[in-house]
Amino acid sequence: MASVLSPTRWLHLATTALLLTTNPAASFSTSTPQNNNNNNRCTTTSLSVASTPPQQTSTPYDTVKVDLSSGRDYPIYIGSDFTDTEAAKLIRKHIHGKRVLLITNDRIAPLYLERYQQLLSDNSVDDKELVVDTVVLPDGEENKTYDVMAMVLDKALGLGLDRKSTFVALGGGVIGDMVGFASAVYQRGVNFVQIPTTVMAMVDSSVGGKTGVNHPLGKNMIGAFHQPQCVFIDTSTLNTLPDRELKSGISEVVKYGLIRDAPFFEWQEENMTKVLERDPEATRYAIRRSCENKADVVQADELEAGVRATLNLGHTFGHAIENGSGYGTWLHGEGVSIGTAMAATMSEKMGWIDEGLKQRIYDILESADLPVKLPRDSPMKVETFNKLMSLDKKVADGQLRLILLQGELGNCKFTGEFDTGALQETIEEFVKEIEA
Repeated sequence: MASVLSPTRWLHLATTALLLTTNPAASFSTSTPQNNNNNNRCTTTSLSVASTPPQQTSTPYDTVKVDLSSGRDYPIYIGSDFTDTEAAKLIRKHIHGKRVLLITNDRIAPLYLERYQQLLSDNSVDDKELVVDTVVLPDGEENKTYDVMAMVLDKALGLGLDRKSTFVALGGGVIGDMVGFASAVYQRGVNFVQIPTTVMAMVDSSVGGKTGVNHPLGKNMIGAFHQPQCVFIDTSTLNTLPDRELKSGISEVVKYGLIRDAPFFEWQEENMTKVLERDPEATRYAIRRSCENKADVVQADELEAGVRATLNLGHTFGHAIENGSGYGTWLHGEGVSIGTAMAATMSEKMGWIDEGLKQRIYDILESADLPVKLPRDSPMKVETFNKLMSLDKKVADGQLRLILLQGELGNCKFTGEFDTGALQETIEEFVKEIEA
């Protein structure tokens, strides 16, 4: 149950509502200074007005800009039901060579591959002459491997693609991560474009340039930072997304509210049913606000030296669950949901958050029909958690570092200084539910 809002919070929300009503280009922006030490505080959001002018198109869409150094800024386009011509114009202007390799998986291919190959090949929309080839990879987290990713490299080499070629990722987080990594290593780096088709990819993995594949000993342990030229989001692709995958992606939406954006969390508490029902306006807002949060953090800390690590709330626990249960058993967001519940439980045990906030976290995850505990048939043991978490990418000099919640809603801490007893109690509590 949501807590009673203070007069200050009501004023903040009322001001926000008025601004969004009177100015469609309004948005929240965050101030998240980079901090490269082991203890990084998250900040809550402040209100500002986006400077992006209204888009001149028959299909309304939002543009979120990812500000990076050295002229590497790129846009995230967010709309629904773009025409082929509109989509072609937006995407093709970010393709600088003459050759395109469009990569998807065997689930998405029957739905969208032909359309995007044709619209990317539509040379009538501009003065470019593009040739578009395709690769179809096997679907699923269990196929997020170096060998499967190498199929992209094999195709590119077989076609004789050069450094001016552009790879295009059409699909969810697995495809985006693998195509991004392939583009990072092919001839030491070629351009790529993200066209995400899942909530998970739209709100998180397509933005920020983290790419990679899994290894039997750890998730996403082989990869690179490689930013896309643009991210093109047509939310109409969510119409074909299974309910389970829709809910999985919501775990990343919840994350932003917990670590840095309290008003967004409160909005989710009021609007989760609309998001689950795929209400167009609620869906578009949830995706845009998530992208704004992600863009702010990436701008502050592109290479995850500090504050960007806070985006991994629940992920250290969640990745251990995904790996220990066998890749493909859990969707990524399902593992993150349980991991977020574990992080909240541990934070409460340490006295960093109160029981009321912990309950709100459990409530919002359960309202999205996401798991908050391990199932009875889970293979996870205390030893499994400890072993796999020790291999987490955030381990530094042999010390495990976690993202934990601290203080009021919208605040967190990235630290290696935590009560190890509370960590073990939390793991034992969740494992005990299996053995009960």
